[in-house]
Amino acid sequence: MYKKKILFLTGTRADYGKLKPLINAVKEDKNFSPLILATGMHMLKKYGNTYTEIIKDFKNVKLYKFINQKKNDSMDIVLSNTIKKLNFYLSKINPDLVIVHGDRIETLAASIYCNLHNILLVHVEGGEVSGTIDECIRHATTKLSHLHFVANQKAKKVIRRLGELDKNIYVIGSPEVDTMIKKDLPSLIDTKKRYDIKFNNYAIFLFHPVTTQKRIETLRQCKILFSAIKKSKNNYIIIYPNNDTYSDIIFNFIQKLKNDKKFKILPTIRFEYYLTLLKNSEFIIGNSSSGVREAPVYGIKSINLGNRQNNRIAKSSLIKNLNFDQKKILNEINKLKNHNTIKSYNFGKGNSASKFINILKKRKFWLTDRQKYFS
Repeated sequence: MYKKKILFLTGTRADYGKLKPLINAVKEDKNFSPLILATGMHMLKKYGNTYTEIIKDFKNVKLYKFINQKKNDSMDIVLSNTIKKLNFYLSKINPDLVIVHGDRIETLAASIYCNLHNILLVHVEGGEVSGTIDECIRHATTKLSHLHFVANQKAKKVIRRLGELDKNIYVIGSPEVDTMIKKDLPSLIDTKKRYDIKFNNYAIFLFHPVTTQKRIETLRQCKILFSAIKKSKNNYIIIYPNNDTYSDIIFNFIQKLKNDKKFKILPTIRFEYYLTLLKNSEFIIGNSSSGVREAPVYGIKSINLGNRQNNRIAKSSLIKNLNFDQKKILNEINKLKNHNTIKSYNFGKGNSASKFINILKKRKFWLTDRQKYFS
């Protein structure tokens, strides 16, 4: 019996964590054959060559991989490199379906290639709104994708407003929640041992560059933020930012903390171990979507800084949105001593993978017209 070839493209540790439950669902179904194509940050030594974690997770799944960037490549160069490499690999693989996630350059590259070559494309978690270049990439991918698996009704409404047909939009929740509510996450003891974390209490620090602002503004924000966390009395687990433009500024500030015992710096961390740390943290600070999406699921408080998450769902007593004011940041840090037990589920209930695979089993899904029409 022919098994439909379903290719998952992943370029970052973050999108892999979200796609992983879906890959598992495909792997367990006799009708489909999963394939994985890893590129982007997965292939960079600086971030821990995380394609090796994919190999460990999916020993019996074919993994393709390629490097799409070198040091200091701009995002447009990475985009063109990725499209060229996709042409080489996808022309040989000939997948029945390609699945991409979110708003990274690799996602946009795949959506351009698949649309031009009539390959059925699913975009997972489109319809999100934020306020930076990520949003432009995300919405462009939506317009190039044939089918949409979204996290909630709000995202569906955004995609409808972009002119996509209602019949091609499926609300499945965010797949990451499937992993988050699992009872077999690593223990905190094992996690601390694996990553050599010495302190008992800690906060998580995740701060990414915003490419739509000027370099000098990123520098100004880093001076304020890093000064604030140095002055606070908390311990911090700092995780490397993504590799977008201006990430070098953030790296320089992080490196200045490497000999300070109140900071533990991690180039990368496996998603399940990250969840364990997040679940047991005092709070999370920075501008990562994790602060407005994952933290509320665990009832963890978040200090969300700047405009990177401006328009995401953030109507929660757990989330404090601040500008870059050192005094206000320190005041908020000092307030966040105890966990709030009120949990928030804006992005699904933990059954995304089962919804996903049931949709793939429907005949009408595979009859989706490759020629797009807009309402």
